Amino acid sequence: MMLGKYIKQVFTGLTFIVSGPAMVTSLTGVALWSALPLTAQARVEYLDRVIALVDDDIVMESELKSRILTVTARLSAQGTPLPPQEVLEKRVLDQLILENIQMQMAEQAGLRVSDNQLNETMANIAKRNGLTLAQFQEALKSEGLTYREAREQIRREMIISRLQQRKVDRRVRVTDQEIQVFLASEEGRKRTAAEYYLGHILVALSENATPKEEAAAQQKVDEILARLKGGADFKQVAVELSDGRNALQGGVLGWRKETELPSIAADVIPSLALNQPSPAVRTSSGFHIVAVLDKKGGASYFVEQSHVRHILIKPSEIRTEDEARDIIFKLHDRIDQGEDFANLAKSNSDDPVSAINGGDMGWIGPGDTVPSFEDVMNHLDPGKVSEPVQTEYGWHIMEVLERRKEDVGVQLQENQARQVIHRRKYEEELVSWLREIRGESFVEIKDEAAAKAEEEARAKVEAEAAKKAAETDKATETESSGTQNSDD
Repeated sequence: MMLGKYIKQVFTGLTFIVSGPAMVTSLTGVALWSALPLTAQARVEYLDRVIALVDDDIVMESELKSRILTVTARLSAQGTPLPPQEVLEKRVLDQLILENIQMQMAEQAGLRVSDNQLNETMANIAKRNGLTLAQFQEALKSEGLTYREAREQIRREMIISRLQQRKVDRRVRVTDQEIQVFLASEEGRKRTAAEYYLGHILVALSENATPKEEAAAQQKVDEILARLKGGADFKQVAVELSDGRNALQGGVLGWRKETELPSIAADVIPSLALNQPSPAVRTSSGFHIVAVLDKKGGASYFVEQSHVRHILIKPSEIRTEDEARDIIFKLHDRIDQGEDFANLAKSNSDDPVSAINGGDMGWIGPGDTVPSFEDVMNHLDPGKVSEPVQTEYGWHIMEVLERRKEDVGVQLQENQARQVIHRRKYEEELVSWLREIRGESFVEIKDEAAAKAEEEARAKVEAEAAKKAAETDKATETESSGTQNSDD
């Protein structure tokens, strides 16, 4: 098979560019040197070399150099002192080998990241760093990466992350006993302690205020409390009437742990319901009113839950999007005409779990379902059936049967503890798993001695090729000279 003008070959672990036409007969990718014309043999340019064999793949020296440049640029930008060069090279090579092993495993498992998923991830990374996509590309250049190289590196990281989750997650188990032990520990109590999102209104009054000023301030406090107890928005009232320095931010003080609560109301705040104003507290600076605008953590945390049932119609290989839409609207018409919701759900819904219960999904709280479903659910009065609504799962009709306030504080604490324990165990298992797959893989690192031998072999081949080319040129000149004399 004749190849083009520039042919890239692997020869004794080295990569060359061979100038001129050549015949390649090796099925393994190793050029058969004797197949090259003598003049081509004299023009061999060294490009790259294999530095590690990893199962069915290889790591090239160019990969190592490129990754070292990236790591060096990143560490320098962070102001981190660089380790000795040999240490850095070994660490980076180890990382490349592990990545290579995992990418081969991901290939075998059929794991992929689409261009759309990658584009979305790149845009999110730029957004999290407060950059436009163009600014993000410029930032990458400072780390020695082109945008294309960064895309492919992030694609690799996404694939490897998915592989790790699939392989390592199944090795992690968190028991109920571990959760209770964690919650009883000092760390557990600190991590799961309540946090309060506080609002503050100040009616300023000096310590030396006159009785008239005192009465005016008290009247203003009474008016503010009356408005708040009547359902007025705390932030709006703060903007209008507060004398505090955070007034134009709606009086918001931000999130505070129990140990960080303002001393003026530290004993009152934990007992306040959401948006309930505290009694006014008099200090040397005036009257203070505090409210809990939001709360998270703690042993007591109330959320509104909805008891919902639904009918789901999904597009499929045999049902188009338009057909699914037509079906859901026809079902909605049948409900309007008085047919029983539960019976229609049992015979038509594509949600097998809820269908057998007449579409009953049970009690649903904030974040338990997708936003497009939750938004319609939250605006639906009990006993009312929604219009058809589309989510990522398909088309729904839903009915809110009833609502309640439920204390999920203990459940949230346990979930938080489970996440902390799982994350720690995952990291430990990940290290073990990486060690295992590294030990089970065939890895051969080309050491310096081997590299030197390859370099010497390359130099010898080049020298022999040059010598043969010179002899051929000399013989050609002699032959040409003899022919010319004969013609004369």
